[in-house]
Amino acid sequence: MTRLGDLERAVMDVLWDAAPASSDGVTVREVADALDGRELAYTTVMTVLDRLAGKGMVQREREGRAWRYRPAATREAHIAQLMLEALDLGGSRDAALVRFARSVTGTEADVLRAALGAEAGAALGAEAGAALGAEAGPTVEDGPAGRVENPRPGRPALDEATDR
Repeated sequence: MTRLGDLERAVMDVLWDAAPASSDGVTVREVADALDGRELAYTTVMTVLDRLAGKGMVQREREGRAWRYRPAATREAHIAQLMLEALDLGGSRDAALVRFARSVTGTEADVLRAALGAEAGAALGAEAGAALGAEAGPTVEDGPAGRVENPRPGRPALDEATDR
């Protein structure tokens, strides 16, 4: 996952806010208009979008003479990947996770507990299924990029940007 510069982040924010994954995307002009407070040249916005496409952050599709752009992954998937990369920076992942857990608010802790509880329940369900003779190998799930093989049965498939 690539870290984004200030302008790339501003462009991605426009895409995340304006173009959900199911939409047809937005044009360079629409992105430039949404960034009106920055007074950027059309060609600058076009270059940033082209670079983001090269980095795999956006998908583009030709429409006449123009391109339509949409995010390759959700904002949440991007942030989650950044968090995972931060854990890999060195030192003890366990210590970093404990420090992080101690720094979250009560509401955020409740969200984490619920997510971990759901994950544990799914893992227990997968183990029970395997004990009954169910296949324990990869599964196929519907994801944002269509049907994908999930090598982690019992856990949700990651979208393509998170898998990188």
